[in-house]
Amino acid sequence: MRTNYEETWDLDVFFSGGSESPQFAKHLQSLRKQLSQFEEDVKNWEVPTNENDTSLLGLLEKIQKIHDNMGQAGAFVSCLQAQNSNDSKANELRGFVTTLQANLESIHTLFDEKISAIDEKTWLSLFKQPAFQEIKFVLNEKRKQASEKLPKEQEALIHALSVDGYHGWGEMYDTIVGKIKIPFEENGVKTELSVGQAANKFSSSDPQVRQQIFTAWENAWEQESDLLADTLNHLAGFRLSVYNQRQWDDFLKEALTYNRMSEKTLNVMWEAISAYKQPFVDFLYRKAELLGVEQLSWQDLDASIGTANKTYSYQEGADFILKHFSEFGHELPRFTETAFEERWIEAEDRPGKRPGGFCTSFPSSKQSRIFMTYSGTPGNVSTLAHELGHAFHSYVLEEMNPANRDYAMNVAETASTFAEMIVADAAVREAQNEDEKLALLEDKIQRSVALLMNIHARFLFETRFYEERKNGIVSKKRLNELMTEAQKEAYGDALKEYHPLFWGSKLHFFITDVPFYNFPYTFGYLFSLGIYAKALKEGKNYEKKYIALLQDTGSMTVEELAQKHLNVDLTKKDFWEQGIRLCIQDVQEFMQMTRKA
Repeated sequence: MRTNYEETWDLDVFFSGGSESPQFAKHLQSLRKQLSQFEEDVKNWEVPTNENDTSLLGLLEKIQKIHDNMGQAGAFVSCLQAQNSNDSKANELRGFVTTLQANLESIHTLFDEKISAIDEKTWLSLFKQPAFQEIKFVLNEKRKQASEKLPKEQEALIHALSVDGYHGWGEMYDTIVGKIKIPFEENGVKTELSVGQAANKFSSSDPQVRQQIFTAWENAWEQESDLLADTLNHLAGFRLSVYNQRQWDDFLKEALTYNRMSEKTLNVMWEAISAYKQPFVDFLYRKAELLGVEQLSWQDLDASIGTANKTYSYQEGADFILKHFSEFGHELPRFTETAFEERWIEAEDRPGKRPGGFCTSFPSSKQSRIFMTYSGTPGNVSTLAHELGHAFHSYVLEEMNPANRDYAMNVAETASTFAEMIVADAAVREAQNEDEKLALLEDKIQRSVALLMNIHARFLFETRFYEERKNGIVSKKRLNELMTEAQKEAYGDALKEYHPLFWGSKLHFFITDVPFYNFPYTFGYLFSLGIYAKALKEGKNYEKKYIALLQDTGSMTVEELAQKHLNVDLTKKDFWEQGIRLCIQDVQEFMQMTRKA
C-alpha cells in the first residue's frame, strides 16, 4: 500500500538549499552571461535578404533556451516567496531576477525591431521553409507588435526604468501583504492569521466567525490602505505613461493583445453576462434566506449552506481528483498522479504563507509547481483540481515547437476550469444525502457567482479607475467609492454590505506581468463550458481532441481557436449565452431544492 501524499513541495530537485542555494546563485550568474552574449548576437545579426537565410532560426533557438532558463529562475523565486513571506533573501533574489527580465525585454525590443526591418518580400518568402511555416503565427504577431511600439532606444529605457519603477511598486505590494496579520479568536484562543489563512475562514458556517474575520480583515487592509493606494496609482500611472508615449489611446490594448482577443469578443461576453444576471441575484437572496438574514453581506458570499460541512483530508482530496479525472481519459490522471507522487504541490496549512493559489512552470525541468493553502473544504479540492489543470496544459505543450508554447492567460484558464468542473460536478453527483448535495451544489454555483459577478466587479472597477487615473492620482476615498459602485452593479445590488477595500486586498490588481488580470478568468470559465459539454457527450474519446485544442492555444487567436475546435463564433452572443444557461441550470436546481413546501 502506498504512503500518503506529502503536503509540501520539493524545490530541491531544481536548486537545493532554498534562497541560499549555491546552485541557484550559479544559475543566475550563468543567465546574466547568456543575456550579455545574446545581446551581442542580436546586435551583430544582419537581417535576411533572401528566403534561404536561416540565421533567424538560430537566434530563435538561443532565445528559447534563455526563456527557459529565465522561466526556471522566476518560478523558483515565486515559490520561495510564496512558501515563506518572511524570506527576505527571496525578496532580494526577486529584485535580481526582475532586473534580468528587464534586460531580456530590452534585447527583445532590439530583436523585434530587426525583424520589422526585414522587407515584406523577403519576410513572406521565409515562410516557404517548413521550419518557419510552423511558427508563422507567432512570428507575424511579433512583427506586428514591434511596429506598434517606440524606437528600440526608448523601449529599452522603459524596460530599464521599470525595474525600480513599475516592477518595484509590484514588489512593494508583496512586502506590504507579507507583513499583514489578521487577529482571530476561537474557543478563547487568540492567534494571528496570515492573509491566506484568514481568507479560508470566510467559508465558515458560523456567522460570528465570518463577521469576526471580516471586521479584522477590513481593519488590517485599512491600516495599510494609504500605501496600497499609492502603489496602485503608481502602477497604473506607469502603464498609462507608456501607453501615451506609444500613442495607444485604449488602455485595454495591451491586455487584449496579450490575450490574442478582440475587443468585440470581450464586449459581447460582458453584454451576455449582464443580460442574464437576474437568476444569480435571485440565488443570492435565496441564500440569504437560508442563512437567516434579509440580505447577504460580503463575508457571507462564501458561507456554506446546509449542515453537511463535508471536508476532505489532503489524501482524500487527491484520491477524489484522480478518480474523476480518470473518467475523462488516461493522460490527465496519469499526469496528475505524477504531480502528487513527485511532490509538485505545496498545500500545507501553516502561518507565513502568501495568500491565494497558483501554478508555475519550470520549463527547463519540464515540471510545474502548485501553491495553495489546503484546509479540506470542497472549494479547496476544486482549487487543487484547477491548478492541476494549469499544470496539465503546460505538460501537453511540451511536444510542440518551443515558439508555440506561449499561451495567453484567457486560454490558460481553459484547462484549469475544465479540471475544476470535473471535480465540482462529481462532488454533487456523489453527495450522500440531500443536505450534502445542496451544500456542494451551492459551492459549485458560488464559482459562477465569482466568475460572472465578482470578476465583473473587478473589470468594472479597473476600467473606471484607469479612466480617472488618466487625469491624475485617484484618492483612497475615491478608490473605495469606485469599488463599491462596481460591486453593487455586478451583484445586482443584492448585498447589504460590500468590500470597498477589495482593490487593496486582491493581488490581481497589483500584478505587473499581465494588465487587467480579471476578464480572462471569466472568458476561460465560459469557454471551458463549451469544451466540457463536448467531453460529457463523447466521454474518454474526447481526450485527444481536448489535448489538440490545448496544443493550439499558443499559435492562434482565441477566435480562430474556437472556430477550429468548437466551430463557434466568439463575437456572437449565442456562444456566451449557451454557457451562461448551463450555469443557470445549477441555480434552478438549487432553487427547486430549497423551495418551501
